Amino acid sequence: MKPIRKAVFPVAGLGTRFLPATKAMPKEMLPIVDKPLIQYAVEEAIAAGITDLIFITGRNKRAIEDHFDRAPELEAELEAKDKIALLDIVRNVIPSHINCIYTRQSAPLGLGHAVLCAAPIVGNEPFVVLLADDLIDAKTSVTHQLVETAHRHNGSVLAIQNIPADQTNKYGIIAGTPVNSKTTQVQSIIEKPAPADAPSTLAVVGRYVLEPEIFEHLRQTQAGVGNEIQLTDGIASLLKTRGVYGFQYEGLRYDCGSKAGFFQATLELGRKYHGL
Repeated sequence: MKPIRKAVFPVAGLGTRFLPATKAMPKEMLPIVDKPLIQYAVEEAIAAGITDLIFITGRNKRAIEDHFDRAPELEAELEAKDKIALLDIVRNVIPSHINCIYTRQSAPLGLGHAVLCAAPIVGNEPFVVLLADDLIDAKTSVTHQLVETAHRHNGSVLAIQNIPADQTNKYGIIAGTPVNSKTTQVQSIIEKPAPADAPSTLAVVGRYVLEPEIFEHLRQTQAGVGNEIQLTDGIASLLKTRGVYGFQYEGLRYDCGSKAGFFQATLELGRKYHGL
């Protein structure tokens, strides 16, 4: 497998669960303690050796671009007031060797469509997809864990975790053959099955390493659940011709797409890293 250098961040969603806070501010910019949600995902990708960050944006997402850009006026003000520690934080939101690329998703047509929007930028390379809603606190970057697994097995890799049986209708669910204690070769994947129809309790969460062949499969994918182009359906097609693996990552996931998960992440990360 070629080196994995590019990461795709689908950030075009409206964030309706967090209205009115997200009426004028992207959900991805809501802070968990002192960093916006999107920055946790970006730092995780960079820790895995990613150098090109591709943001799939929409209307009212300018704040994300501004956050990862330089802020000369703010830097000058902090420097003039000798606030050197804060100046370093502002200047180092993103390392200088990292490239940020922004492209628009013209309509809310689903996660599969958002990933497909990155095709002209990604080209013929494997890449990772990170959903900022899933904040995963881990000693070793979960993206790094997946990249290592992808190189080991020469295929696409999905982050998976065991979930309660009554929650399968909230996730993509896989079935397959165990390779080892953490890795499963995926034989089927179903988007949000009812508990009675779920083939397992192994759920896909918001981290993926995908081979570039996924783009052609997504182009052929019809709208599915929610009348959207589902990434799950594209993966279901991909695994007929390429190896796809599920990897039970090491780390603690917070579902920051829900208010309860967002609150939990704020409390627990605040205690762990800031002594709050």
